[in-house]
Amino acid sequence: MVLDRIQGPNDVHKLDAFEREKLAREIRSFLIEKLSVTGGHLASNLGVVELTIALHSICDLPRDQIVWDVGHQSYTHKILTGRKGDFDRLRAMGGLAGFPKREESDCDIFGTGHSSTSISAGLGLAVARELKGEDYKIFSVIGDGAMTGGMVYEALNNAAEFKKNFVIILNDNNMSISRNVGGLSMNLARMRTSENYKNFKSGMQSSLEKIPVYGNRIVDRMRKTKEGIKQLVIPGMMFEQMGIMYLGPIDGSDIEGMRQIFLEATKIEGPVIVHVLTTKGRGFAPAERHPAKFHGTAPYDMATGLPLKNPATTYTDVFSTVMRKMGGRNDRLLALTAAMETGTGLVRFHNRYPGRFFDVGIAEQHAVTFAAGLASQGLIPVFAVYSSFLQRAFDQILHDVAIQKLHVIFAIDRAGLVGPDGETHQGIFDLSYLSLIPNMVILAPKNKWELSDMLKWAIDTEGPVAIRYPRGAAFDGLREFREPIQRGRAEEIYPLRGRGTKMILLAPIGSMVERALRLRELLLQAGYDVALVNMRFAKPVDEAILADYANRVDLVVPMEENVLAGGFGEHVEICLKEIGYRGKTFLVGFADHFIPHGSVEALMEEEGLTAEKISRKIISLLSSEE
Repeated sequence: MVLDRIQGPNDVHKLDAFEREKLAREIRSFLIEKLSVTGGHLASNLGVVELTIALHSICDLPRDQIVWDVGHQSYTHKILTGRKGDFDRLRAMGGLAGFPKREESDCDIFGTGHSSTSISAGLGLAVARELKGEDYKIFSVIGDGAMTGGMVYEALNNAAEFKKNFVIILNDNNMSISRNVGGLSMNLARMRTSENYKNFKSGMQSSLEKIPVYGNRIVDRMRKTKEGIKQLVIPGMMFEQMGIMYLGPIDGSDIEGMRQIFLEATKIEGPVIVHVLTTKGRGFAPAERHPAKFHGTAPYDMATGLPLKNPATTYTDVFSTVMRKMGGRNDRLLALTAAMETGTGLVRFHNRYPGRFFDVGIAEQHAVTFAAGLASQGLIPVFAVYSSFLQRAFDQILHDVAIQKLHVIFAIDRAGLVGPDGETHQGIFDLSYLSLIPNMVILAPKNKWELSDMLKWAIDTEGPVAIRYPRGAAFDGLREFREPIQRGRAEEIYPLRGRGTKMILLAPIGSMVERALRLRELLLQAGYDVALVNMRFAKPVDEAILADYANRVDLVVPMEENVLAGGFGEHVEICLKEIGYRGKTFLVGFADHFIPHGSVEALMEEEGLTAEKISRKIISLLSSEE
């Protein structure tokens, strides 16, 4: 196998054209097989196999530098830089990261995980190269979906003034996670037809040259005006109008053609965009038919593409169902997404109420202020977004929504640990950054029924509301506890029993309620009296229920799937201090560091947040006082 000869960076240089084509087929088969076991980002990686091989074949790594936008298409890059043997532990704790990671390889020059950043980073690398007086190639690879992010145009505007070589490769597969939308997508679609221009120019030139005497003169005159013709045939040519040379579009399956164009691009003074047409999911029929489903996939059957396990009902599923139902009851209800229609569960709402569904592309900042504008006119926009991605719109939440007390609902999916996607995707900061914003109301459900109740309550209330819920199977326990949602009111699950050596109040929020059930059992077995209150609201915190328990317990244990710094537990501590509580508190949450990739349970174990580890810490704390 050709793939067996790839043991480290630049081994691809030893291959001829035939072997490069064979390598592409072998890598594609390797990825399909490995990801059927581990899961991962399949469709995006299958689409760039040839592109990556072509790029590596003209680069001297790690001296030359490649920045992968988002990074979920970097698996072939990892294989070609000697990490093939690590794919059995892809995205597992301590194993191969699913995204570029500087700590993992010198060939991962810049860590990525969020969209629309590669041109800014690549330009920074290019300027640094010139300031240091060095000479090497720099490529930023960016997808057409990422081109919907406003940061791209800030970077392009800046790059247009750069006078040295900097190559941007536009990987155009007409997809982000869901299908691309908007004016930019339509413009790129027109560029894809630029073959018409090339055929038109070639045919016209051939015909004119046959004209006696005057034919060649006409051709020379046309060459001088070819840019005018190009403007007529390829609408916009927006990149060249910005001062950035445009090459393409070219076939993303043609390794040799790409090699030639990439090499030519490196000889151009100033920034240049090479437009490459690829197919998301290429080479695996199920992924080509359903690229959104295979963007990030669980283990699957290689023959059919079907998941190996029947997926359980998730919080995203519950949100999807309630939104569809509530859309029929309230015609002011709108749904917004930032290129995540499938991932956030809005497909059914879109299908049922297409006029009230809006996909703004990968543009979270715009999405929030767009929602604010809608809300200012009495409509009820629900922005469904992953916790990690909402961070990008913090300023808009504060300035455009919260200051004006506008009724925008933030449905925050993937809150807490997401596991295999690692540092850039863990949703462990939202309680902190949202809690500091005045007028913001923040809830988190204990189970799937409470998410339904919270969303219905949020639609009927006023002002900005955020509901955060985790990835994965929705907890279906505690169904018998379903008190109506009231602003700022917690829900008592288990009161004190009136017996025990010490009295403890467990005050979890959201997903930590399920973990608190097991923790309560362990503490009861240790001889303590333990109350469990589902706090429901991270803001406003239920001061009344805390005051009720403050005079009766020795220890209060706020629990959150969020960083402790600025989080729910700190706000509980402030409330207890104002109440005059004299007992102890023990905060359960994540310490002040980024959390790597791995399964959620493995990470919880590592972070000391299993019920068993928490109970031992509490017992040790209380025992030291006896």
